[in-house]
Amino acid sequence: MSIDDEAQEPLEPRVGPVPEDDPEFRPYRHPAAGWGAARSVTRFLLEERALVDGPRAIMRMNHENGGFDCPGCAWPDDTKGLHLDICENGIKHVTWEMTRKRVDRDFFAAHAVTELAGWSDYDLENQGRLTEPMVYDAASDHYVPISWKDAFELVGATLRGLDSPNRAAYYTSGRLGNEATFLYQLMARELGTNNLPDCSNMCHEASGRALQASLGTGKGTVDLKDWESADALFILGVNAASNAPRMLTALAEADRRGARIVHVNPLVEAAATRTIVPHEFTDMALFRTTRTSTLNLQPRIGGDMALLRGMAKAVLEKSASDPKALDVAFIDRHTTGFEEYRALCEATPWEELERQSGLSRDDILEAARVYGEADRSIVSWCLGLTQHEHGVDTVREIVNLLLLRGNLGREGAGPSPVRGHSNVQGNRTCGIDHRPTDAFLDRLADACGIDPPREHGLDTVRTIRAMREGTVKVFVGMGGNFALAAPDTAATYAALRSCDLTVQVSTKLNRSHVVHGRAALILPCLGRTEKDHQRRGVQSTSVEDSMSMVHLSVGMKRPASPHLLSEPAIVAGMARAALPDGETPWDWYVEDYDRIRDTMAEALEGFEDFNRRVRLPLGFRIKQPARELVFLTPSGRAEFSSAALPDIVPEPGTLALGTMRSHDQWNTTIYSDNDRYRGVKNLRTLVFMNRADMRERGIADMGPVDITSTAKDGSSRFLTGYTAIPYDIPRGCAAGYMPEMNVLCALGDYSTQSDQPIMKHLKVTVVPAAG
Repeated sequence: MSIDDEAQEPLEPRVGPVPEDDPEFRPYRHPAAGWGAARSVTRFLLEERALVDGPRAIMRMNHENGGFDCPGCAWPDDTKGLHLDICENGIKHVTWEMTRKRVDRDFFAAHAVTELAGWSDYDLENQGRLTEPMVYDAASDHYVPISWKDAFELVGATLRGLDSPNRAAYYTSGRLGNEATFLYQLMARELGTNNLPDCSNMCHEASGRALQASLGTGKGTVDLKDWESADALFILGVNAASNAPRMLTALAEADRRGARIVHVNPLVEAAATRTIVPHEFTDMALFRTTRTSTLNLQPRIGGDMALLRGMAKAVLEKSASDPKALDVAFIDRHTTGFEEYRALCEATPWEELERQSGLSRDDILEAARVYGEADRSIVSWCLGLTQHEHGVDTVREIVNLLLLRGNLGREGAGPSPVRGHSNVQGNRTCGIDHRPTDAFLDRLADACGIDPPREHGLDTVRTIRAMREGTVKVFVGMGGNFALAAPDTAATYAALRSCDLTVQVSTKLNRSHVVHGRAALILPCLGRTEKDHQRRGVQSTSVEDSMSMVHLSVGMKRPASPHLLSEPAIVAGMARAALPDGETPWDWYVEDYDRIRDTMAEALEGFEDFNRRVRLPLGFRIKQPARELVFLTPSGRAEFSSAALPDIVPEPGTLALGTMRSHDQWNTTIYSDNDRYRGVKNLRTLVFMNRADMRERGIADMGPVDITSTAKDGSSRFLTGYTAIPYDIPRGCAAGYMPEMNVLCALGDYSTQSDQPIMKHLKVTVVPAAG
């Protein structure tokens, strides 16, 4: 029996709450946000008994002066000083953090870890906030209290005892602020390793690599003002109403000024229809909706690259009769590889583009017409494009399309990836990178007086493999819920359990605390809503949004427990214990975060004069060279990609399955078993299918099914007793919820282009449930 087969065993827990009623499915026909969001928020505040604290927090969230940054998505703060720059999921996220429920020493004394391992993930997190550091006691199978001093010494002694610094890995969730991020990577590199896996390895790694190759920068080039002046917006692989709800405001404003909005997604999501923006009180009172789309296209899963190439082919064909279809001056002056790309497009038959995209030629031409008629276009995308084998090539195809008409380096135009978590982009900017550049390491060495390692470290997939094989013995997780977020759930469980020590820095109890190493620590930290008191007063932290704006966040609430430490203080405590003879002034840094920022100003390009600039209204934007038409590529120009079009059509009898969140969910945190925007109640163990595919397989509406995935190496993974939901999705495609379906993504099923798990393109068979 292989390790992968053996690892199928520990999948006993549910993720969501136990449904109180029978599952329901009714197609959603209402606008996104609006009164549905208002009712949902009110119900959630009542359930959390936060009718006072919740509204108070709402009035301080995403404010430029003295407010705290939403710990949810990375959509930029409003540029016009909007006082209610909030959304349903952001309010839920903040209220979930501010709960009055507590997980203290009495709770852990009453519940053995083996018992907790059988609880649902909803029930684990719903117990409330962690209150003090805890250590696993194997003899009693309970977590027991430990002092901060002893906890840090346990970490330090274990790290000092390793025969190589590469025996440890330091994972980061996207919620970690910039200052803690910088200290964390500094600790890892002073210890001697670049083993810095992060959530980007599972989400937008393809975007960074593609943009770096095409433009010489790993980030998008547009800002929110560009969104406000674009003539056309193309939104690919994004469920904005759930994943970046504040985008709805930008889409509604775009429609009102006459911009064209094209949504590209196998599922027509609520955000791709119409909305009532909750802070637009007149529209709320009159139930007046605004369109958020002028064209919806539903390619097959993985068919986006063929659509984009078809649009480019149409633009090039039009240029034969209309010279203005191309920006020839821009192409000649700023790009390389155009003739090769032109030849590739011309050689690609329309029949193949239709077959691979799953769209008709007329659909593709209509999208190209919208693009061709717009003077300024933005293309935005999320994980629907990146979690594929060919994710890098697809994002580079976006850049190809933009270059054809000079949609770069000017207002209202450019590429715009939508990052999912609040500071995931800031984590990478501030040093969480298992493949750091020599230029970054040189600056870090000069600023911090260390000799950082030059050998590349481990990403998320390779860290799981190394833990399972025993070559990585210590796992430290700063935030997140690694056990559930990672692919191949069973293999990830086995990997964590193989460690000598696992350390989880968290605000709430989750699966990663009950799937642990032989020794394990839970280190509770402050939430972003809470005041961070240090020796020199209340501290602020900075974050970077998905459009490269860096701004401060200041907590407003009393901490959930007097025993909580801030994330910078926890990093400093571990580092001090692990590096007792080091010269980095860890305690001095934690006394005043301005001191951390002063060092960051020396170490990080673009952070010069950090402390002054971050206190400007709305903070400051990190300069993007490609926005100024400066391309840090080998050629010194923007580079067209001429990648071959992949064959992504499913084999007969199989389906391409993509995992996604429900609406009442944030990453691995499940608020309920409902998915309002898709019409689902009291159910998460489901698969959305085309009704014709269901009939072909003898599957009834709401019928029980078994799902089998086939990995690249031929091995199989299984989910049984799921419910099939007939849905408007292309034939040959299916979809379901993460993290439940992460088990279907084998550890070896990752992109050879980006090393990302291909969670949006799993090869599965679905059959009526046995028995």
